[in-house]
Amino acid sequence: MERNRTRRAAGQGRSMWILVGRVALEGDLTIPPEAKGIVLLAHGSGSSRFSPRNQRVAGVLRRAGLGTFLIDLLTEREEAADIQGAQYRFNIGMLAERLIGTTDWLTNNTETRKLSVGFFSASTGAAAAFVAAAARPEAVNAIVSRSGRPDLAGPVLSAIKAPTLLIVGGNDPEVAALNREALEKLKVAKEMVIIPGAAHLFEEPGALEEVANLAAKWFGKYLGNQATDQT
Repeated sequence: MERNRTRRAAGQGRSMWILVGRVALEGDLTIPPEAKGIVLLAHGSGSSRFSPRNQRVAGVLRRAGLGTFLIDLLTEREEAADIQGAQYRFNIGMLAERLIGTTDWLTNNTETRKLSVGFFSASTGAAAAFVAAAARPEAVNAIVSRSGRPDLAGPVLSAIKAPTLLIVGGNDPEVAALNREALEKLKVAKEMVIIPGAAHLFEEPGALEEVANLAAKWFGKYLGNQATDQT
């Protein structure tokens, strides 16, 4: 299911609904001319596609010639319930299934099926991204994780096929330790970058811009128009 809206998404894209299983998810799709690939931005609970952090990262990616699809993995009702009782944020299986469904949509949609797919993820969304990437190894071509929780992805890390960049803040030692452990388990092209002076949310001046630039370079290296035409 897709419903185009008159309201334009940030970056001159468009907002739409897609049906994943029995759930309608809302996202903002933007494809620059001659896009090199498309990045699916998967955030954790408490964030949304309207988050200034997500919008800033997406803007840098688009300026680098990449399409972006910012998707809310929780419905408004689920997000409200999660804020009250944290009942969805650690449901990695559910979040991963919705990411898998969104990835399938991208690989079948007329506008996006020729674009190779990357995941930009954060927090518990990173765990869901790893699970989804392991389930769709032919579709997902690169992963960038910001302040991610790869430890919640279970045993799938060794099965990941997509080149992976892990970014953490120097003032986020617990998450940095979890990412170091994950780095050892990954069997693909991989790198971990620690940004000095940055905390979990990268709110320090210039920190998020550094994250976005690192992500743009990683996706620029590993994404390209490699998807097979399914017509």
